Amino acid sequence: MFYLKKTPWFFKKFYQGRTWNIPTDEKILYLTFDDGPHPEATPFVLEQLKKFNAKATFFCVGKNVAENFSVYEQIIAEGHKVGNHTYSHLNGWKTDDKIYIEDIAKAAKIIDSDLFRPPYGKITKFQMKAIGGEKLHLKTIMWDVLSGDFDQSVNGENCYLNVINNAKPGSIVVFHDSLKSFTTLKEALPRVLKYYTEKEYRFAILPSEYQ
Repeated sequence: MFYLKKTPWFFKKFYQGRTWNIPTDEKILYLTFDDGPHPEATPFVLEQLKKFNAKATFFCVGKNVAENFSVYEQIIAEGHKVGNHTYSHLNGWKTDDKIYIEDIAKAAKIIDSDLFRPPYGKITKFQMKAIGGEKLHLKTIMWDVLSGDFDQSVNGENCYLNVINNAKPGSIVVFHDSLKSFTTLKEALPRVLKYYTEKEYRFAILPSEYQ
């Protein structure tokens, strides 16, 4: 499976209007978790974050929120942020614009957030402009570092290395609180949290306003 672990600068320049990282000189990382909430993976993530006094942003799939609403409420109650990840985990490049936007609007009814991340990172300029309009007013959030926890050929060690070899101050890092990623996540996440805590980093939620 091919994917870029570190988003190159020219990619960010070509796909403008999306947030890829938060420019800063401070030792801050923005951990994000996609595809939840999941009844096992998400509570594990929350437990690990609490151990390290870390905050994160969870890009939730609407149907998973509906099925695991108490876990969704726990995310918020523990001081983390949530974002919209569509209701049905749709690929924007393969979905009719009207259906895609309606699916995001459906998710927005139960996910109270001004942040949106497209599943697979795939969204057209038209779709992005539409969801950024007055009706939904969503900011499109991408990432700087992809942990690779979703890749079945990547073990916990490699996932951990993917992060520590690529993340820097202001990086937005992607993990997944899903069943598919859980085995890898269980090994990699505690190590990432420990590594950066020892280097005096802090883990913050994504801000609502960007420069």
